[in-house]
Amino acid sequence: MSEVELSVRIPVGEVVLDADVAVPRDARGVVLFAHGSGSGRHSPRNRYVAGELQRAGLATVLADLLTADEERADAFTGHLRFDIGLLATRVGALADRLPGDDLTRGLPVGLFGASTGAAAALVAAATRPGVVQAVVSRGGRPDLAGNALRTVRQPTLLIVGERDPIVIDLNREAMESLTAHVRMEVVPHATHLFEEPGALETVARLARDWFVRHLQAMPPAP
Repeated sequence: MSEVELSVRIPVGEVVLDADVAVPRDARGVVLFAHGSGSGRHSPRNRYVAGELQRAGLATVLADLLTADEERADAFTGHLRFDIGLLATRVGALADRLPGDDLTRGLPVGLFGASTGAAAALVAAATRPGVVQAVVSRGGRPDLAGNALRTVRQPTLLIVGERDPIVIDLNREAMESLTAHVRMEVVPHATHLFEEPGALETVARLARDWFVRHLQAMPPAP
């Protein structure tokens, strides 16, 4: 399925983050995953979605947004997973590297955010209209992006579970602030983690179709 699969360590500011990169042959784009709420690159849900994106010809980057020491501290306090500014800074720094990286050079960039990672993805996208082309949120908290929502220009897909009423309401509130092309898809019978039969498959299909539609080849550098 993938021509290249490897684990890398990426310097971002004063820290080094671990990431798993998969690049299929003739990749048409690359999707960076922004995890949240104590999750990371080993999340089985995000890895499943990443596999489906790879089958559609999209490279994927699943990166831990926190270091091992930060994750241990956050397990007790829970404060870093809600530090949207910190997470967005790291998502943005990772996204900035992708167009020039040897593995993903020239590929259009999309962001896939889950939980609080969705807010971080939207904040990062708002400040990078020339880098990020599309955003997908799975069970996300886009409301936590605050005023940044008004400056997001990328087409944005919000995926929520039908049996996750609080998150549905928060996503609807966020839609009122988003001025970009935005759509919300409610997955029938699904709860917050999309653990019901067929729910995660629906998430992967919706995300795949959104990225395939909206990630356009970048013009060659002069």
